[in-house]
Amino acid sequence: MLKDLFSLDGRIALVTGGSRGIGKMIARGFLHQGAARVYITARKAGPCEATASELSAEYDGECIAIPIDISTVEGCDKLAAEMIKREPRLDILVNNAGAAWGAEFDEFPESGWDKVMDLNVKSVFFLTKALAQPLRAAASHERPAKVINVASVDGIFVNPGETYSYAASKAAVIHLTRRLATKLIKDNINVTAIAPGAFASDMNRAARDHSDEIAQRVPSRRIGTDEDMAGIAIYLASRAGDYVVGNTIAVDGGVVYANAGLEIAG
Repeated sequence: MLKDLFSLDGRIALVTGGSRGIGKMIARGFLHQGAARVYITARKAGPCEATASELSAEYDGECIAIPIDISTVEGCDKLAAEMIKREPRLDILVNNAGAAWGAEFDEFPESGWDKVMDLNVKSVFFLTKALAQPLRAAASHERPAKVINVASVDGIFVNPGETYSYAASKAAVIHLTRRLATKLIKDNINVTAIAPGAFASDMNRAARDHSDEIAQRVPSRRIGTDEDMAGIAIYLASRAGDYVVGNTIAVDGGVVYANAGLEIAG
């Protein structure tokens, strides 16, 4: 039993925002651990299909692109319908797609609020709801299905950056995770969340472009790596994480709990 603790052999996963950054790190990790098929979605078809081809060439499992904008309920329903056409069951859903917006308090626009909240919070709920059928079909008491939401350390502590809607959205994701977990555990679906700190990505350009400087503000003295993100996602998705329900795990090199209040989050 222990030898298969972190195995994802034969499992079917969907990772939103999977064409780059944290989503791509997670998709690669799942394929490395034996997932049969990992579907990725993103708004732009070109990068989504390119990543799917790249990851499929690296592993025995298949990475499949379904480029859809899920910032609306209609988009969530469309993605769910495409998934259900292809797969009668879904073992793992990773709600990773997200957006950020920064502006001074007195200038912060409604568009910067709505765009972020719609994708970061609303789509998490409505995509999970739309995919409840294949998640329930995959779930059993012995092997629960998994929903993993990607939050941020910005939802746990106050980042001095003026990203009001982003911080509020990630705090909402953390609490939504608890609420969904309370409901869905009855169907043998475990809902958890990851709260990343500084990882190099297009969203966190500071970590991407100034990693040495950012690393000095992290207790671990480095930014997160692809392996750090893949590792936590594999843990939660696999047998190793079956008894973790409703928790949000900060993956941040100690920022939140060892050295709170520093401006490095993303």
